[in-house]
This record gives sequence, structure tokens and C-alpha cells, in this order.
Amino acid sequence: MAGNDRPNGKDGTDGMDFPLEGVRVLDLSRVFAGPLCGMVLADFGAEVVKVEHPGRGDDTRDWGIRIGKTETTYYNSMNRNKRSITIDLQSPEGLKLIHDLLPQFDVVIHNFKTGGAEKLGLGYEQLKAIKPDLIYCAVSGYNSSGPEAKRPGYDLVIQGEAGLMALNGDASMPPLKFGVAVVDLMTGMYAAQAILAALYRRSRTGQGRLVEMALYDSGIMVTGYYGLDALKLGHDPERYGNAHPSIVPYGMYESADGPMIIAVGNNAQFEKFCRQVIQRPDIVEDPRFATNVNRTQNRHELGAMLKDLIRSFPREQLLERLTAAGIPCGRVAGLHEALSSERTRQGGLLQDMPHPVVGTTPVFAPPYRLDGQRLPIRHAPPTLGEGTREVLQQLLQLSEAELQALRDKGVLTLPSTE
Repeated sequence: MAGNDRPNGKDGTDGMDFPLEGVRVLDLSRVFAGPLCGMVLADFGAEVVKVEHPGRGDDTRDWGIRIGKTETTYYNSMNRNKRSITIDLQSPEGLKLIHDLLPQFDVVIHNFKTGGAEKLGLGYEQLKAIKPDLIYCAVSGYNSSGPEAKRPGYDLVIQGEAGLMALNGDASMPPLKFGVAVVDLMTGMYAAQAILAALYRRSRTGQGRLVEMALYDSGIMVTGYYGLDALKLGHDPERYGNAHPSIVPYGMYESADGPMIIAVGNNAQFEKFCRQVIQRPDIVEDPRFATNVNRTQNRHELGAMLKDLIRSFPREQLLERLTAAGIPCGRVAGLHEALSSERTRQGGLLQDMPHPVVGTTPVFAPPYRLDGQRLPIRHAPPTLGEGTREVLQQLLQLSEAELQALRDKGVLTLPSTE
């Protein structure tokens, strides 16, 4: 790997065994998919240096709710555990800085439009000539060798084109997008997986690799079993909203005092549901509902009955009976309610991190647990350019005078020394 001398080792995690410790990642990406990929690698201990435009930074520094002077809720959700440096990639001096940094890095991530990296002097072949064993990940909207290669990729557009909006909601609704940018999210995760595989291969062969990820490809994969159903049927499957297409009853139901999830996974559970929970043995004894196949075929009749029955019970009573019967269930919480819940607190899923302007700010913790311990937040999402001086001085041995000269040319910005 590139080495273990880190620009900032004072992160309070001494002695912790991070799987990617010693791996360096140069994150040239912005917005969602690429930054998420970089954050995954950072969570596992890689030293991720995020390169941003000196003036505006990542586009998402202006999306969502403002935190301090340069961060937002959107930006913070994708950039924990990274350092931020500012470099104008379109300047000759900025390109030289990247080329000079490259030998000390193992991975490069970018999401320029197809051909954009090459125009900047940052294409795979150009960087491979400097760092032969480089793992290079390019995220684009569409197949880089196809007729749409140069189209920009946007999550919402892909959700429409990949059929994802056609599987959301119920039959009475127009096409509906996912609540979050699911194509970007999955592309970032797939990209991180591919980079990990390439790093593993490099550890055995010493060879680098070009990894290419297209948002459209990931969008098609997200359709999952709905996609295969559509191919088998020869048309779009029916949309069932919060219900399951092939398991009944399995979905969201309104109790007397609030929404809840009931997930009856098999026939034995359905019998317990009818006899012990809603106390209607006649329903399970009805041949129309005796098996899941029958219940699916008669879902509308059964659904109407259960809708009225479930609404007649208090939610807590149903949850107690369902739990006692071993049937999966849960309350439907609001987003703020879920994030503020005791379950979230006990799981350590949020942490208040120091912030130079607002004092502290909440940051999501990594979801991964290794050997029973959740991976910690080593760095809060960085302010714009907070690591420029430190990273470039340590990795390139640039003097303060050289940094100031680059700043005066607009190639980079420097954090205040006060």
C-alpha cells in the first residue's frame, strides 16, 4: 500500500484495527455516488483526501440545511472520515499537484462526464503512466463505450429511465421516485465493492485496475425481483404500494391509533395471526386464504377484511400479540422520531462531532460492526479546504511560501492559521 504516515493521526482511534489502514484514496468526485464510495472506504480506515474546487467546493455544500459556513446536511451525509483540500483542477499548477500527489495514493475516484477526465489530464491511461498499480474508479451516467456515453447522469433521470419509478406506489398513482437518491446510493456502494475487490487482487498480483460504474446499470440492478417479474410477465407487474407483491398479508396497516408493519411470512404464522392476534380462526379456515398462493390470488378480498379488523385494535395491543406469536412487526415511525429513538441512541448510530462554527453537529456513524464493535467516526465532515495546508505540506513537502504563491494564483485556498 501507499504507506502509513497519515496527515492526521490524532483521531482518537489508536490501537483499533482498520481493514484499510494504510490505503490512500484521492476522491475527485462530487455530489453523491462518488463521495459515498469514498466515505465507505474511509469508514474502513482508508485515508481519503477529497479534492474540491477552491471557490465553491462540492456542489452539495450548497444543498440542504446550512451548517456553519461551508457545510450542509446533504454534504455531511456523504463525507465523514475524509480530509478536504482545494485544488483548481483546470489550472496547470493544479494538475501538477495531482500528478505529484498520485504516487502516494492507491485509489482515485471521480465522476466526471465521459471524456472529461482525459481533457483535464486525469484519465486512466494518463494517471496509470504515473502510478502503474493504480486502482482507478470512474463513475458515469451511462456505459462509457455506448452511444449515450457523454450524457450526464442524474439520479432522478435514471430512476425514470430504469423503470424504478414504475414500481413505486400503488396502481392508482403516477410513477413515483424513491424518497432518497437510491441509484446514486447503490452506485456508490457497488463502486466501493469493486474497489475492494481490485485492492484484494492487487495485493496478490501487484496490478492496478480500471473500475467503471454507470448509474443506469445500477438502476437496472435495483429493480431486483420486480425486474425479473416484468420480463417473465411481458409487462409491468401490478404495483401494490406498501404491500408485498407475492406475500400476503405483508405490509403497512392502520391500527386504531397509528400505522404499523405486519409481515406474515408463512402459513404457520398466518394461522397464529388469525387465531391469536386478530382472533378470527374462520379466516385461516377459509380455503381462499389457507395458503400464501391462495391468499395472493385473493389478496383484494382478504385485504379488505384485514383493513377493517386491524383498524379496530390499538396498535400496542396488536404489537404485543404479534410479538408473542413470533410474527415480525413494528411501528411506523416518523423520520425525526426514528433518529431520536432510544434504539438509535443505544446503537450509537449518531454522534455529535465538534464543529468550528456551530459548536457540535450530528453525524451518522458507520453502519459496520467488526468484531462486535461499530467502526468510529475518525473525522467529522470537513470544512472546505481544512486539510489543504497540512496534506500538501506533509505529502509534497511544500513550503508555506509555495502554498501562499499557489493561493495567490487561485489554484487553492488555505485554512486560517488563527
